[in-house]
Amino acid sequence: MENYKKAYLAGGCFWGMEDLFRVRPGVIDTEVGYLGGENQNPTYRNHPGHAEGIEITYDANVTSYKEILDYFFRIHNPTTVDRQGNDIGSSYRSALFIQNEQEKADALAIIKIVDDSERWPGKIVTTLEPFTTFWPAEEEHQDYLLKKPNGYTCHFERFGTFLQL
Repeated sequence: MENYKKAYLAGGCFWGMEDLFRVRPGVIDTEVGYLGGENQNPTYRNHPGHAEGIEITYDANVTSYKEILDYFFRIHNPTTVDRQGNDIGSSYRSALFIQNEQEKADALAIIKIVDDSERWPGKIVTTLEPFTTFWPAEEEHQDYLLKKPNGYTCHFERFGTFLQL
């Protein structure tokens, strides 16, 4: 467990992000919740300014923060402001919640690779926001697509890795 780390990402509806990340090599656990907003103890019905995000616990011996970001930029559209699929609003923004300078450097490097690839039709609008607090979502939202396999998601893998470009 000494090599376990956490990453905090937001890229639209948290259900779809969690469902895809949970099965990635090196991912130990995922939890959906709220990040970067105005109130404490946010809920699904009351989370002003918060993004729907995920907390990813991963084994740094198996995967890296850069590899997590590489996948993140392949499963949601990072070129749309406050929107993913049919979901519109700041809750659905593309954001990375940065915990330290190394994460910031890695995020900027991956964003440059993704932008330079021109695989997306526009420039990356993903924000880098300071990590403060992760507020877990209500239990009914945890593992939602396992509970409701036909539930809504707009997340899917679009490209091969950016890291080998």
